[in-house]
Amino acid sequence: MGFSAAYKFAAALAACVALFPVPHAAAQSISDKLNSWLFGTYAAPSADPANPNTPAEVDCPGVDIRQGASTLAVTAPGSEAGPMTTRYQVSIAQTARECAALGGVMTMKVGVQGRILLGPAGGPGQVDIPLRMAVVQEGPAPKTVVSKFHKMVVAVPPGQTSVPFAHVEQDLTFPMPRPKDFDAYVVYVGFDPASLNTKPERPAKKQKPKPKPQ
Repeated sequence: MGFSAAYKFAAALAACVALFPVPHAAAQSISDKLNSWLFGTYAAPSADPANPNTPAEVDCPGVDIRQGASTLAVTAPGSEAGPMTTRYQVSIAQTARECAALGGVMTMKVGVQGRILLGPAGGPGQVDIPLRMAVVQEGPAPKTVVSKFHKMVVAVPPGQTSVPFAHVEQDLTFPMPRPKDFDAYVVYVGFDPASLNTKPERPAKKQKPKPKPQ
C-alpha cells in the first residue's frame, strides 16, 4: 500500500474515533437508546411485595470505557506495529446496562457495541477481540470487585472495509454496595490483549501420599 492508502486509512480512522468516545454524563441516555437493540425485549423485573425473592429494579453503576483501552490495533504476525502494518483497527463505540437486585446481590447486564476498520495491510479474515469488563470501587485505593474476560471472534468478509460487533455480558454479579459506597462503583470496559494468550490456571494436582515404610 502507498501513501494514498495510508492517508485514506488515517482519515477513516479519525472519523470513526471522533464518533466513538462516550462522555460519562451521556452514559444514561446512551443506555436508554441502545437498550432495546442490545437487550431485545428484556426488562429488569420489578419488586413484588408479596414475594421477597423477586428481583427489584435498582439504580445502576455507570459504565465507562477504560482510558487507553478503547482501541486495538491488530498487525500481521511478526510485523512491527505501525500505520502501514495495521490489519485491523478495533474500536469501542457505545455501551448500555441494566441492573437488578436480589437478596443482597446485584446482577448487571452490560452491552458493548463497536466496529472493526480494515487497515492498509488488512483483508478478509478472522479477528479475535479481547474484551474485559470490570466492576471497580473507585477511591484512594481502587478495588476491583469483579472482572470478566471474553474473547469475541468476528469474521471480516471479502469486500468489507468496516464490520460492526456487539457483545452482551448477561451476568456481571457482585454483592450489593452499601449506600455510601454506591456512587464509587464504576463498570470499566476495554480491550485486554494481554489476556488473549493467557491460559486459564489449572488447579494443582493432589500429590499421592507416599507409602509408609514397612
